[in-house]
Amino acid sequence: MPITKSVKKALRQSLKKRSRNIQRKQKIKSLIKEVKKLVSQKKIKEAKKLLPQVYKSLDKAAKVGMIKKNAVARKKSRITQLINKTSKLP
Repeated sequence: MPITKSVKKALRQSLKKRSRNIQRKQKIKSLIKEVKKLVSQKKIKEAKKLLPQVYKSLDKAAKVGMIKKNAVARKKSRITQLINKTSKLP
């Protein structure tokens, strides 16, 4: 266990940040999973309605530095590509 005052504070801060990061990652994963599920069920309109939420959560994660900027861009691109590809199918 930490002894000095500053290390105790640093430990508290890191635990808070860790819990926030875990929550954000879980939210992102669940949103992406939901979009993929809707696309597989051919519910394109619902998936498109969910897309801004996915973008927002990914952008916030990139802003904080939780996920790298290019990884976020890749995820956004692939989700959009998936929706567009399945919407064009008859």
